[in-house]
Amino acid sequence: MARTRPQPLVALVGGDTLLAREIRELLEDGPHGPRVQLISAAGDGSASFAAGEEEALILTPLSAASLEGASVALLAGSAAASRRALKLIPPEGPRLIDLTGSLEDQPEARLRAPSAEPAGTASSAGIQVIAHPAAIALAMLLGQLSKLGTVRRSVAHVFEPASERGQRGVEELQKQTVAVLSLKPLPTEVFDTQIAFNMLARYGEEAMEPLEGVEQRLERHLASLLHAWPGVAMPSLRLIQAPVFHGHSVSVWLEFDESPDAAAIAQALASAGFDVRPDEPPANAGIAGLSGVSAGAIATDPNNPRACWIWLVADNLKLAAENAVAVAKESL
Repeated sequence: MARTRPQPLVALVGGDTLLAREIRELLEDGPHGPRVQLISAAGDGSASFAAGEEEALILTPLSAASLEGASVALLAGSAAASRRALKLIPPEGPRLIDLTGSLEDQPEARLRAPSAEPAGTASSAGIQVIAHPAAIALAMLLGQLSKLGTVRRSVAHVFEPASERGQRGVEELQKQTVAVLSLKPLPTEVFDTQIAFNMLARYGEEAMEPLEGVEQRLERHLASLLHAWPGVAMPSLRLIQAPVFHGHSVSVWLEFDESPDAAAIAQALASAGFDVRPDEPPANAGIAGLSGVSAGAIATDPNNPRACWIWLVADNLKLAAENAVAVAKESL
């Protein structure tokens, strides 16, 4: 009788986060998925419990023992937990896949985004850092449109959702929304300013993470991803905090060498796997839980016949999780 191959083990650090929920759903999809070990991102070394959709989740403490035996370790908790995992990993330990971006300054780190990478660019060495989801969406767009014609210049306004700051960001936006409508003081522990019913180019000085730092990471990740696409110019970028819970929205302006054809652009994106919506542009409220990137409102710039506008929308958590799981499956 043939021996049954044991299911590989995946360690998921920060197993109760919004990102981890998306990862769990992708890994557990189908009968032959890997075993998933949920690990707490708490710094006190204790086990913890979290509410799941159907049953309570039990998270083991983050330690060398909890990482041992895993083929890969997906880091989806806090930046501090990712750094602790790097120190705790056994010599023959799992391949690290970092979704927090906190390990990108390590010498052995490699930025990854399979959705935006040309074929044959997988990397089996080093820490795999998953790119900012808006960088992935923009690299996918620019890489595909470079096949249609030379893009001379481009500009992108990226609208950041509260869920990029994790569960705490989502809860603060929700509480601020209620507080504004109730004329009560606003909680500002995460953003240090009002984001409910507000658009921001910067957070308050005491925010958990400055928005300009996130913008710089987005630019850095996009530049790295576009390096794999010769001839694709880096766009001018602006990151704006939007008063929305989930989903990146991106307004993109592109100038080609020759006058673009909106129908040809739509067809090229659809052929590349984009969810193109010519009649009703996508909205972040309607793409929650959907895979990939949606595009719409593709139109020639009336003030520049060689330029066009494109509206992109993607579920930020789903897009990051899909790319992380794609990298993980290279080692499973």
